[in-house]
Amino acid sequence: MSREQMLNEDKLLQNAGIKPTAARELILRTLAENHRPLSMGEIADTLETVDVSVISRSLALFREHHLIHVIEDGSDSTRYELCHHTDEQRDDDVHVHFHCEKCGKTYCLENLPVPAVPLPDGFEAGFVNYMIKGLCPDCSHKPSK
Repeated sequence: MSREQMLNEDKLLQNAGIKPTAARELILRTLAENHRPLSMGEIADTLETVDVSVISRSLALFREHHLIHVIEDGSDSTRYELCHHTDEQRDDDVHVHFHCEKCGKTYCLENLPVPAVPLPDGFEAGFVNYMIKGLCPDCSHKPSK
């Protein structure tokens, strides 16, 4: 890891009001480098030297400080991704996600607009999870087994 990467993770954590630790920096870097939402299992597989309980507590802390948001993709696995938001008090990083039903990966499709949904009176949206399911480019060209 370069010194520049360490400083970048430190800065992101500090800006979010989180004390930087080696494990938190590793978890943050893993999320940043993968460019897609990851499950806790995928994070743990990548960071074999970091205890799962440390990963779990760090993800909860990141979520509490709006550094990450949670994606429910319908695969019975919660996924986490870095927020690229502008509001420190809420998640306004709304974009489309795509879940591949063959390989199980979930992708961010950040350049697709999320359609506005008019809610009935009295309802207030807190977070939008716009999920499309199908086959990713890698899997759509693979023959079925």
